[in-house]
Amino acid sequence: MWFVFALLSAVFAALTSILAKAGIEGVNSNLATAIRTVVVVLLAWGMVFLTGTQNGITEISRKSWVFLILSGLATGASWLCYYKALQIGAVSKVVPVDKLSIVFTMVLAFVFLHESFTAKSLIGCGLIALGTLLMVL
Repeated sequence: MWFVFALLSAVFAALTSILAKAGIEGVNSNLATAIRTVVVVLLAWGMVFLTGTQNGITEISRKSWVFLILSGLATGASWLCYYKALQIGAVSKVVPVDKLSIVFTMVLAFVFLHESFTAKSLIGCGLIALGTLLMVL
């Protein structure tokens, strides 16, 4: 089931890029990011209340709060940079560079989460990096 959700995430991410590029024309990128963020917040809290999981907020550990807040800050920084890049660049160039996050994530997962880094994943990372370079040149 994780694969279905991951695939849907990729489809929605693709739609996000196309819709954002169409919507950001003539709009400050920071303002556009703020509007998008409000929509995301409303959608996320809507899902929390729809699924009845709002009571779980009191069970979140201090460690989880710290990492969720840091993750939120990283997400915000990513979105601000992404929208600025979309505003001034072509979607077909911005998106491949943005997807280098796959390579960065795998390296960080290896270093900080001690996940395995196999020959297959190393080759895959290299191909993603090479593919990105080919797409943006």
